[in-house]
Amino acid sequence: MRDHGKLNTDVLPSERGLREQNKLEKRQRIREAARELFSKRGYDSATLRQIARRAHVGLGTLFNYAQDKRDLVFLIFNEELAAVTDEALRAAESHHFLLDQLMDIYKPHYEYFSKHPALSRILLKELTFYSEGKQAAAFQQIRGRLIAGIEKAVRAAQQERRIRSKEKAAIVARQIFFISSGAIRWWIANLSPHSGEGLAELRRLLELQIHGLQPTVKLRNNRWESASSTRNNPARKARPRMRVPVS
Repeated sequence: MRDHGKLNTDVLPSERGLREQNKLEKRQRIREAARELFSKRGYDSATLRQIARRAHVGLGTLFNYAQDKRDLVFLIFNEELAAVTDEALRAAESHHFLLDQLMDIYKPHYEYFSKHPALSRILLKELTFYSEGKQAAAFQQIRGRLIAGIEKAVRAAQQERRIRSKEKAAIVARQIFFISSGAIRWWIANLSPHSGEGLAELRRLLELQIHGLQPTVKLRNNRWESASSTRNNPARKARPRMRVPVS
């Protein structure tokens, strides 16, 4: 006989599977409803109640997946951003030079954002200071993987002396991430952002960062030296030419 005084926690695998499937279906309906209403009515005009109604769920059910509209934005994007990040990090492994690796990392992002410019503007606006919410941890993990991928490329370039910076790879990677994030925001603000134009501008910005604003440099004895350092160090100056007497 069953003990009716205790809560029965036994759930058949088939029942558990149906519950999980039901949750996934609700989650997908909420994502699609939020995407549709944010696109049509705008982020500020669309309400949580409207989104719940469009998704055919109660408002309380919606709050199980997102605590506010900002959270809903990341419910829409997190899975897709994770896939874009996976693609970007795989692509970066096919090149040797740091600049090409960075462009490989950001190309999938530009191409993705250019397909959804209105929603992408909402995402890029709302991710500032986004650290709390049901979807926040997943987003932070995605962003962390992206920065870690950049750091890996920077560290390899330093070890192989393909770049001159002695700064910690983590700091260089963060600087690259900041520059790229600003470049994406500048680009996506255009009425019709084209990925090719955005990538071309990003490449110029990253070239400026990688090559710096220092005078022309050259490799001497496996070390980078600037023309100015050679001029200011008598020991490194070229030997004076001997004058040949004129007969």
